[in-house]
This record gives sequence, structure tokens and C-alpha cells, in this order.
Amino acid sequence: MTPGGRHRELQAVLLGLAAALFFTSTYVLNRAMASGGGHWAWSAALRYLFTLPLLAIVVALRGGFAPTWRALRAHPLPWLAWSTVGFGLFCVCLTWASAHAPAWLVAGTFQLTVVAGMLLGPLLYRDERARLPRAALAFGGVIVLGVALMQGAHFHGRLDGEAWAALLMVALSAALYPLGNRAILLHLERSGESLDATQRVFGMTLASQPFWWLVAIYAGIEAGAPPPMQLALAAGVALFTGVVATILFFHATGMVRDQPAALGAVEAMQAAELLFTSVLGALFLGEAAPRGWSAFGAVLIVAGIVALGALVGRAASGDARAEKALRTDRGA
Repeated sequence: MTPGGRHRELQAVLLGLAAALFFTSTYVLNRAMASGGGHWAWSAALRYLFTLPLLAIVVALRGGFAPTWRALRAHPLPWLAWSTVGFGLFCVCLTWASAHAPAWLVAGTFQLTVVAGMLLGPLLYRDERARLPRAALAFGGVIVLGVALMQGAHFHGRLDGEAWAALLMVALSAALYPLGNRAILLHLERSGESLDATQRVFGMTLASQPFWWLVAIYAGIEAGAPPPMQLALAAGVALFTGVVATILFFHATGMVRDQPAALGAVEAMQAAELLFTSVLGALFLGEAAPRGWSAFGAVLIVAGIVALGALVGRAASGDARAEKALRTDRGA
């Protein structure tokens, strides 16, 4: 691989880590909305109803809607189907869980996406990308082990029915999100269409709108109009997660769509969300910070993140600038 290709992989991993920081707002703000009495269906629907106009402004400033319109008109069914899976069903499962479990537990369980994203390879691809990246998968296993330790220590190994239901919903969302993202990337690859990260996010947000209006109708029937505080918090989720984090993440995965190990490493950077959520949950939601075995689990997660970053950057170690950039990221 050329030095430029190695630098591109390293940059994608760093963008994935930055996306994790902004994704953290999902867990913290969703939990805040649930604690304030907001209905989970409004929290989910408002996020993407608010995200659409925000993304429209970004797309308009970046050159217009024509490429996205052409892509959606040419192949509406794949866009509707995979956007509903990757944005709609994913967000409904995650938001429902946020109403029934602490923010850190939701963030922790979502780290199953580290392994789920890699395991999707053989199901989606028919080329070399179908091969499971063993080294990246092993480091992803370390992260998942750290997540399990944090959860088990917090609940002393005992989860009630509601907690198990929340875990199952988050586990499902952890598979649906990378499935929708990778399926759209594969569709664009096969159709020969070229959309950048912002256009893809806007396209999926637009294509998922029919689903979100159905969810909003359900929320209105069940809970009436959303309170002003829920509207404000949902707008924050839309901006930080629906726009900033999602564009960063989709751009990162698009950069390394043909490198299974690097793609898995980008997705694994989401494990940092657990650390960010633990800190913010303790500061703003009054949740207990990890201690004892939970803290050890957090250390394992950090170790897994560092190992995955090293896996991507190892080939660039002969380049002084790339090596320096990698060391800087490890110390951040």
C-alpha cells in the first residue's frame, strides 16, 4: 500500500473517533429526555425530523441537491429500504432502550456494533471484503469484553427483565446501523453513482422521512404534543448526532470502504462513546462513574481502541509524520 493510502486509513480512524465524541450526545440527551418524561417515540422522530432541514442547509451550501435527487429517483426502493433499516429501526430501538436503561448501559451495549459490522462482511460482499479481518476482530473482542465487564460489575451480574429488554434492543440497533450504512455504500458502488458523505446522509435522512412521520403520528396518539424541553433536546441530538457525527462517520467509512480491517477499525472507534458517556452521565445526569471491575473494563476498551489504531497505522511507521500523528492521537 502506498503512503497516501496508509495516511488515508489513519485519517479515517481519527474521523471515526471524532464522530464517537459527537455520537455521545445521543445517549446523554435521550436519557435526559426520558428522565424528564418525554415519550421515547417523540425523541426518535424529532431527531430525524429536525435533522432533515439542518442537512438541507449544509447540502445547499456544498453545491446543491441534484446528485442526491438523481440517485433517489433512479433507485428509490433501495434507498427507502436501507434508510429505514439504518436510520429508522436503528434509532427506534436505541431510543426505546434509553427510556429503560442508564445512558452508559445503552452506550456500552451499542459497542456490539464493533463485532457486528465486521461479521456483516460475509453476508454483504462477494469479493475479498467478505473475509473476516481476524486481527481487527480480535481487538474488537477485547473491546466487547471490556463492555461486558462494565455492565456485569454495575449490576453485580444480575439484570432484571426491563434491563434485558433494553440490552436486546440496543444489540439489535448495533447491527442495524452498520447494515444500513454498508448496504447503501454497496448499492452506490454497484450503480456507479458517486455521493459524498453529506449527500449520503441527506439522502438516507430524506428517504427515511415516511417512517418518521408514522412514528410521529404514533407518538402524538400515545403522548400528545412534545413538551418544549424535549423539542430543545431533540434539536441538540439532531445537530450533534444527526448532522455532525453522522457526516464524520459516513465520511470515514466511505474513505476505507474497500479495506475490511480499516473499515472495522473506524466502526470500532465508536467504543469511545462509552467512555465519553460515562463522564458526561456522571457530570450531568448524576449517574455513578465506573469503579472497580467497571473501571478495568474501561481500560480494556481503551486498549482495544489503541490496538486498532496501531493496526491501521503500523504500515505507516516508516513515515515520520504518520508515526507522529498516530502517537499524538494515542495521547489525546
